[in-house]
Amino acid sequence: MTQPTETLRSILALDLGTTTGWAIRDFDGLITSGTVSFKPSRYDGGGMRYLRFTNWLTEIDRLSGPIEAIYFEEVRRHAGTDAAHVYGGLLAVLTSWGELRGVPYQGVPVGTIKKHASGKGNAPKQAMIDAARKRGFNPADDNEADAIAILLWAIETNGGVA
Repeated sequence: MTQPTETLRSILALDLGTTTGWAIRDFDGLITSGTVSFKPSRYDGGGMRYLRFTNWLTEIDRLSGPIEAIYFEEVRRHAGTDAAHVYGGLLAVLTSWGELRGVPYQGVPVGTIKKHASGKGNAPKQAMIDAARKRGFNPADDNEADAIAILLWAIETNGGVA
């Protein structure tokens, strides 16, 4: 008699921003990551970045889902007002998208992510990139490295959302 294979949950991890880092573990255990830009063009209205983010989430869910949990970097302080506004808008879209679909979501504090990945809660961007590379990933930038770190934290600590 053969043992049934365990089906893994599809988990999405995000580092929200104009350039959003993302990492996903699909139901087969494959981890994919990257970045996506939500920078508006000069002809876009103010809400286009958020509509593009909504469409992107829906497409990721369709291609790699269904997404069963979402983890995101919970930022409490931003260097600039514009970054704070973009983060807040993306967070509003993400949480409403999750609520509409019954997908649980959880913010993970920046220090928690950095400590889990690098051993230091205040690790600089390059240390996060180096930590991802030590784990066998090749992030294009710190946004992707942070998303990978969030995903690995969720998998290795059993996250918290069910």
